[in-house]
Amino acid sequence: MDHLLALDQGTTSSRALVIDSNGSIISLAQKEFTQHFPQSGYVEHDPEEIWATQYAVAIEALAKASLTANQIASIGITNQRETTILWDRKTGKPVFNAIVWQDRRTTSFCEMLKREGMEPKFKEKTGLLLDPYFSGTKIRWILDHIAGVRQKAERGELAFGTVDSWLVWKLTQGRLHITDATNASRTLLYNIHTEQWDKELLEILDIPASLLPEVRSCSERYGSTEEHIFTAPIPIGGIAGDQQAALFGQGCFEEGMAKATYGTGCFILMNTGSKPVVSKNRLITTIGMKRGNEIHYALEGSVFIAGAAVSWFRDNLGLIKKSSEIDVLAASVPNSGGVVFVPAFTGLGAPHWDPHARGSIFGISRGTTAAHLARAVLDSVACQAMDVLNSMQSDSGIRLRELKVDGGMVASDLLMQLQADLMQTAVLRPKIQELTALGAAFLAGLSAGIWKSPAEITSSWKLDRKFSPSMPENERIELQNLWQKAIGRTKRWIE
Repeated sequence: MDHLLALDQGTTSSRALVIDSNGSIISLAQKEFTQHFPQSGYVEHDPEEIWATQYAVAIEALAKASLTANQIASIGITNQRETTILWDRKTGKPVFNAIVWQDRRTTSFCEMLKREGMEPKFKEKTGLLLDPYFSGTKIRWILDHIAGVRQKAERGELAFGTVDSWLVWKLTQGRLHITDATNASRTLLYNIHTEQWDKELLEILDIPASLLPEVRSCSERYGSTEEHIFTAPIPIGGIAGDQQAALFGQGCFEEGMAKATYGTGCFILMNTGSKPVVSKNRLITTIGMKRGNEIHYALEGSVFIAGAAVSWFRDNLGLIKKSSEIDVLAASVPNSGGVVFVPAFTGLGAPHWDPHARGSIFGISRGTTAAHLARAVLDSVACQAMDVLNSMQSDSGIRLRELKVDGGMVASDLLMQLQADLMQTAVLRPKIQELTALGAAFLAGLSAGIWKSPAEITSSWKLDRKFSPSMPENERIELQNLWQKAIGRTKRWIE
């Protein structure tokens, strides 16, 4: 039993990977699921479809690996964070669609709380800002807007969970209602200093404590799957939100180490060690990982739109047929020709935190081509990450020596080179890109005894390519200045 099953439940697809004790991927299965956009700024998923697709790919990955449940030492779970689900404890049925992390419907409520002077209290206790991104105000919205839900919640009949909790509930047929410290730290309800659900914050948001799951560490044996789910019970031994799982998968176990994941959005975390760093630049202070009683904190900056900008370029403009084609098109010109694209489709994340910003394109001239716009799309991803990384360096006092990267977009050599140029630091791309799933598998493997310590895991990390800065300084400064000008003109577009 030296194989692990990693469940990687993402924003647009559910994936499952079987991983061996060398950290090698034996099999992979993936299935996309439906995105629901009921109105502008609203993003929802069907929780039952999340479960159905995740279960289907788990079965498929085991079949591809020619393994049975008896040969799996443990399951590790990683998930899209902040996405909010409420369900009936008796029937297991969701009371509403999952409200996705990208959803902005609680913007006005967050702004009301800010006007009442509540943000410093939330920031001090949770490390988070009052933004629609996080789970707490999504829970409040469901309680206030779906008929009968608040009454059921107050009677203790409902359960809340982020996607990890929902999957564990389904895997154990309701025996376990748990989450881990990393997912709990994204809810606006969890005090990252006392490591408890915070009564005062629950009262401010008017959320019954009976909804909440038990908070556990990221790596321990929580229990086992119900026998009929697979052919035999499998221990569940690791849980972490997707970005924290990637931090672990990248081997960023020491203070000052950082990683960037370029997926639908771009999420950057820096390990700040055993003490939380308070950000002066509107970054998030969060729990990076917890094993036993040991906690590592992290600074995080979340960019809402990264790979989603390429999808927009492909699907809405129709200028390419496959996402990978943007690299070739963008590389056909030396630069963007002065075009700056700000992909604030759902507002701006860190360090700007402006839900009223909207996407914009500046600097178009008669000579602008599809290639210039393609280059501007890639520039926008690197520039958004640059804003976050510069804020991180300022907050932590640590000069970034290198940046480890993962996610679908890192296949773009042009983007990785742009990132190295803008940050004036080495960008390290590993051979294995499935760092989120690997992180979940590593956490499960530690609890199952496959590895004795994180140090044993680091040997599985192998470098694919190192990108070193090469852009002339005057070009870099010009690109940075144009970007800052465009950001300034994009903010508060919608009042």
